[in-house]
Amino acid sequence: MREAEYKRKLVDYIKKNMGKGYNPESLKWALVKQGYSKTLVDTAIREADREFSKETTPKEKPVITHKIIGEDDQPVSENKPWWKRFFEVD
Repeated sequence: MREAEYKRKLVDYIKKNMGKGYNPESLKWALVKQGYSKTLVDTAIREADREFSKETTPKEKPVITHKIIGEDDQPVSENKPWWKRFFEVD
């Protein structure tokens, strides 16, 4: 197997396991203990990390709102704390 194909398989393996939530550092040492070259593993992790970050897009954080519903199924206005009423802060 050519070195480029060998490295590509290693990068794909690392990306797959990073997608599962494994830490790149733990993957690195597991592969080194299995006999892979440390320099090859380091370069494969850098490449996998670069590709993985391109593929995953940051998600928008949801806006969480809440309403207090009274016994008559109508929204109840909240009582402001004394300091918000005193300083007129929303």
